[in-house]
Amino acid sequence: MKILLTGASGYIGKRLLPVLVDSGHEVICCVRDPKRFTPPVSLQSRISIIQVDLLDKASLTNIPNDIDGAFYLVHSMSASADYMKMEEESAVNFREAINATKAQHVVYLSGIVNESALSEHLASRKNVEDELSKGTYNFTALRAGIIVGSGSASFEIMRDLVEKLPIMVTPKWLNTKCQPIGISDVIQFLSKTIFNAKTYNQDFDIGGPDVLSYKDMILEFGRVRNLKRYIYTVPVMTPKLSSYWLYFVTSTSFKLAAALVDSMKIEVVCRNNRINDLVGIEPINYRAALERAFNKIDRNEVVSSWKDAFISSDFAFNLSEFIHVPSYGCFVDKREKHFNNLDATVNKIWSIGGENGWYYGNWLWKLRGLLDKLSGGVGLRRGRTTESSLNSGDALDFWRVLYANKEEGRLLLFAEMKLPGEAWLEFRVVGGKLVQTATFRPLGLIGRIYWYSVLPFHGFIFNGMLRELTS
Repeated sequence: MKILLTGASGYIGKRLLPVLVDSGHEVICCVRDPKRFTPPVSLQSRISIIQVDLLDKASLTNIPNDIDGAFYLVHSMSASADYMKMEEESAVNFREAINATKAQHVVYLSGIVNESALSEHLASRKNVEDELSKGTYNFTALRAGIIVGSGSASFEIMRDLVEKLPIMVTPKWLNTKCQPIGISDVIQFLSKTIFNAKTYNQDFDIGGPDVLSYKDMILEFGRVRNLKRYIYTVPVMTPKLSSYWLYFVTSTSFKLAAALVDSMKIEVVCRNNRINDLVGIEPINYRAALERAFNKIDRNEVVSSWKDAFISSDFAFNLSEFIHVPSYGCFVDKREKHFNNLDATVNKIWSIGGENGWYYGNWLWKLRGLLDKLSGGVGLRRGRTTESSLNSGDALDFWRVLYANKEEGRLLLFAEMKLPGEAWLEFRVVGGKLVQTATFRPLGLIGRIYWYSVLPFHGFIFNGMLRELTS
């Protein structure tokens, strides 16, 4: 069958894609920016990629007419103040486009919406569901709560909390009940629902066997990590203070933290589990989902991460807009040095950031990350998805990977930290030398003052980093 996969470059889409291909389906990957979509080489001959922006009706004509079904895995979460309007418009445009095809089934991954009062985020998910259900095709909504898996937002946020804070004074919403589900089960439910006539024109809640409070989940996370943690809840922490608490302690962005806090006040517990029998799935429990996630991390097999989505920063751009580094009106710090071993140097470049740090002056990088966090930026906590691989679109601490070609020996990064201008950092192998170039395009007088204020540190940091990379 021919399936359209929207959100193919996202957290869920990247994991669902190989499962669909292995099941024999022909998959058309629908992405907004093809330059930040790097499917595994083993899949590239068995898929096709089309560029579609669901807010741009003209781009929807790229969708083939002969598709048999589609997955709708698009969520803007907190991309802008008008994200509810954007999500509704995207859903309507998608519905109209799919109506014009031969598609017989559309599957949407939504959120559990069993409370009468919903958060803005969950209300938007329900509204999208309502709009998609008006199509001429068969429609199925799978509603999930907290998704637990390596790289998921909820997993990474809990990991930050557990591994950094032995004692937590937390908001009272940590007592809210939810029904977490492992990412492997989510992928199974999605893949076994498409074209399953028993699921047509219905909605189902999907969840694991455990109903837990967020406090229970954090404490169990600590036990899995062999860390004893103490949690004390207080009733006086407002939603805004709670959002700031999550933002400063974890790797999340403030917008995402605010959306999560708003949703965490609402119970997300499944109505029933009849979908389990319809598709033949018995979900694993919460502890097993955690252990499976850490096994993936230990084996460096993290397929996707929420941090690679642009909602982890305040930027929402196409990589092609920034991949050509400007020169006019820019300040440039260019340094080069002969390396001793090509493979060693390139491997060091491809392992930069995250737990490995930046090889020299790490305390200054951490200080810059802290200042960025205090000013509302992403800071250094995003880290990296895997220890040894980098692809276009990946988050790398407070940078975004624009271009990564290991054979060519070129890595180009764009700064997502708070800056009075735009900044690029490039590593490029030229002959027997490594050329390291920092480019800054200032915004007004403040931008120029900023450049000259940090210039004294460049000689210390960039020379030391270049020396370590080439040794």
